[in-house]
Amino acid sequence: MTVDPDSARLVVSCPDRPGIVAAVAGFLFDTGANVTHSDQHSSDPEGGRFFLRMEFHLPGVAERLDELRTAFDDEVAAEFDMAWRIVSATAPKRMAILVSKYDHCLLDLLWRARRGELPCEVPVVISNHPDLRTDVENFGVPFFCVPVEQGGKPAAEAQMLALLRGHADVVVLARYMQILTGGFLDELGIPVINIHHSFLPAFAGANPYGRARERGVKIVGATAHYVTEELDAGPIIEQDIVRVSHRHDVDTLERLGADVERTVLARAVQLHLDDRVLVDGGTTVVF
Repeated sequence: MTVDPDSARLVVSCPDRPGIVAAVAGFLFDTGANVTHSDQHSSDPEGGRFFLRMEFHLPGVAERLDELRTAFDDEVAAEFDMAWRIVSATAPKRMAILVSKYDHCLLDLLWRARRGELPCEVPVVISNHPDLRTDVENFGVPFFCVPVEQGGKPAAEAQMLALLRGHADVVVLARYMQILTGGFLDELGIPVINIHHSFLPAFAGANPYGRARERGVKIVGATAHYVTEELDAGPIIEQDIVRVSHRHDVDTLERLGADVERTVLARAVQLHLDDRVLVDGGTTVVF
């Protein structure tokens, strides 16, 4: 992937009111930046929230990020009560992966990262089983097995926190078949993306393909979402489906579903890495 080395992104959400775009564009103009791309959305022009994503070109921006952040906070963000971030478009994010025994999403992410299709580094893969160690290490990625014994979840989560804290910007659950506690998510303090093998909110929880077969559904799908303490209820990033029929048994549904799972997860990860996803309560704005 070729990215302008002098490009950066500004992402904003705030209560909607007149003058936001003018203030942001004026700030960038005053710094000498050239806006190259802009997306915006208002949930309601009267009393709603406003969302903005801008890409801009500024020579030497990588060395000026701290200066820009301080100035933007003082001159624009405080006045409009903004949640915001300014990031380099060239600095790869660190994407840690959690997985159990299913390998299809994991290997797809590692392959895309190695090819440069995903703008990220993979500092670590953690699994509660040892099965995928060789596959992961063949990509040159460190692999750690952290078993989750009955009654041992607190110890396992503490070990995972030690491996992740300070080493990852986002964690991706590539079919990690364990529920993460609210305490773990709070301590981790970074976004966690999950792939659920169902077109949520249908068939949340375990065995969705079996339950879909019992209901005689005509589509199965996958949902990538941010993880919250409530199981499979976090803000949705991406979804897709494939058509099925009464002729398909559960094994066939799982095989068809696996294809959808890896493409949906890859698209969701790409959107997150490109700073295109803004969370709005229980939902998302995706530019």
